Amino acid sequence: MTRVKTGITRRRRHKKILKLTKGQYGTKHRLFRRANEAMLKSLWYAYRDRRVRRRDLRRLWITRINAAARKNGTTYSRLISAMKRADIAINRKMLADLAVRDPEAFAAVVKKATGA
Repeated sequence: MTRVKTGITRRRRHKKILKLTKGQYGTKHRLFRRANEAMLKSLWYAYRDRRVRRRDLRRLWITRINAAARKNGTTYSRLISAMKRADIAINRKMLADLAVRDPEAFAAVVKKATGA
């Protein structure tokens, strides 16, 4: 079996990793081994934090809905329960947007849901 040298292959692989870690501090963008470690960590953080962002946004929406609901004389849990009983299908993202941008429309939704 013939010997295969990895010159050009290794150079390309190293350049690819070093290009990915271009903005990193210190040896994390200069030395291949440190850059590879940093690249693996950063890709894992990016994957994980895409899910964390969804979680954080949902918490923000719920907080906004609760604040607006309390201004209208109810709480978040009571409002969501009343909306389910009244067959009002508005998701939390849209409900939070209504609460922030159009308080009158939000108040109308609360009134319709609670039947008050």
